Amino acid sequence: MIDLTSDTATRPTPDMLKAMMAAEVGDDVFRKDPTVNRLEAYAAELFGMEAALYCPSGTMTNQLAIKCHTQPLDEVICDKYSHVYQYEGGVYALLSGVSMNLIDGTFGKIQKGQVSAAVKPRYDWLPISRLLVVENTCNKGGGSIYTLQEATDIVKEARAHNLACHLDGARLFNALVETNESPAEWGKLFDTISICLSKGLGAPVGSLLLGSQELIARARRYRKVMGGGMRQAGYLAAAGIYALQNNIDRLAEDNRRAKRLGEALQKLPYVAEVRPVQSNIVIFDLIDKHSTPDDSLRAANLASESVPLPRGGARGGFWTSAGLIDHLKAEGILAVPFGPQTVRFTTHLGISEEDIDNTIAVLNRMNII
Repeated sequence: MIDLTSDTATRPTPDMLKAMMAAEVGDDVFRKDPTVNRLEAYAAELFGMEAALYCPSGTMTNQLAIKCHTQPLDEVICDKYSHVYQYEGGVYALLSGVSMNLIDGTFGKIQKGQVSAAVKPRYDWLPISRLLVVENTCNKGGGSIYTLQEATDIVKEARAHNLACHLDGARLFNALVETNESPAEWGKLFDTISICLSKGLGAPVGSLLLGSQELIARARRYRKVMGGGMRQAGYLAAAGIYALQNNIDRLAEDNRRAKRLGEALQKLPYVAEVRPVQSNIVIFDLIDKHSTPDDSLRAANLASESVPLPRGGARGGFWTSAGLIDHLKAEGILAVPFGPQTVRFTTHLGISEEDIDNTIAVLNRMNII
């Protein structure tokens, strides 16, 4: 199968497996796993930050950051598409007792001026604006990328209002290979940064939270009480070290292949819109029977030239995301729905150039309405 569901579908390469099997391990809860210690020190140095904490998931690292930066009845300011709001189960309310103040950005990116406008005045009946969360790249925004200057502008606004700043950098390295910026430049900007090792970087498990020594010490305690204390985690941490030392530059290949998919999708008559493809995520909307008048006219014109619909493929002459995904699966291609008429493709180290060629060929054969 050509698995375009997510870059979490990656598997360790043979060389990564060798590094894992050769790892020296101990009990990380007692801080005696040398490989975990080495991973945390390496990542902290890479970003020019004081300390790092190895955790099972990006949800945990993001939520640890929120817990460390806030008090109950505070609020977190973030874009409405942010992972911390969309895909982490609302756990910010359970663990930290905070609310979310959502910004309507552009493809998941907060724009200059929006942070200042979102900060609440200090009244007893309002939550206290305490933390800004920025996601780079933004998953639900189609893998949209902040440049360092763009991030600097909104962090400067946040600092003017005494907000702490956290970067959800799950796919940060996919951005950095495009902008040619260094991790250390981003480390200077944010109080905490979360990076994921198990997406495009290819490790099987794990994320890192980076920050000050004092904050990471508190996060370590919260990690333990949340059940995130791991024992001989060095076998997994060895994969993270390998990923950071060997798999960053190759992310540019994933981004390039995603752009190829995006270009092919833009030419298809059953596709209404493709979000700008900046990294390794491709999100596209399908034309449906509830389209705007202009889209309906386009659909009608194209339908007159269409071939017969594949069995079960479309609804009333129009694809749904479920129908398209089922048809792709029958052709050996996996994807995920992002809405009734929206589909996401994600490229990663398990996707080859030939896989992209085959996917485009299948999409072209589905050139119907």
